[in-house]
This record gives sequence, structure tokens and C-alpha cells, in this order.
Amino acid sequence: MALSVTVIVITLGLALRIYGRGLGLPPFIVKYGGSLLWATMVYALLVALLPRLSWRLLGLLALAVAVLVEASRLIHAPWLDGFRLTLTGALLLGRIFSLWNIVAYAAGILLGVGIDRATTAFAQARQSPS
Repeated sequence: MALSVTVIVITLGLALRIYGRGLGLPPFIVKYGGSLLWATMVYALLVALLPRLSWRLLGLLALAVAVLVEASRLIHAPWLDGFRLTLTGALLLGRIFSLWNIVAYAAGILLGVGIDRATTAFAQARQSPS
């Protein structure tokens, strides 16, 4: 289930970044919506990789990854800056440090936790005898 959510979130994030402005969405929504979905993806990937951990610990790990990636934008090395100029580098690492990204990441992780808890509750309800 977590991998399916990951694929859906990646698709939504790419669609938002590629088509968002063309659809007339405000730049704020395109930029920070992408950041929100990126963090949701990080949470979903951690759920897939570490399914036995609690949602609380997964959320904290996802936030730590997000903050570390954001902080890495303060490090400038020619090879790293060159990678950030590629589409893959921009999508994975971003280019410019922003505290607002961390706010968007926290919201995205909360979204991921909500999806995780809802899908877990749904799966448990389906398995319990009526």
C-alpha cells in the first residue's frame, strides 16, 4: 500500500510542478505544494521501507530527512551545485534554502501520517469479522 501511495504522490507532485502554472495555479501553491508532496513521498517511502516502526517515529524520521535535505542547500560544492542544476537534482535536493520549505515539509508529513493512519484503519476494518 505504501508504495502505491508513493507512486501516486510522485505523480501528483510532478504534475503540479509541470502543469500547475499552466493551469493558472498561483506560484505559491506550485512551489510549496510540490514541497508538501515531496515530504509526503518521503514519509510514504519510509513506511514502505520500515513498516514495523510506529507512525510517530516514521514522522520524526521523515522530518529529519527533510530538514537535512533542506540544510544541505547551505553546502556549496561545484559537483553538488552542478547536480542541483539538473531536473533530478532540483526535484530531489532543491536549489535554494528556505525555512518555508520546512513548514511545507511538516505539513506534507502530517498529510502522509493522515493517509497512513486512514489506510491502516481501513485495512483493519476490512479484516475484522462483522
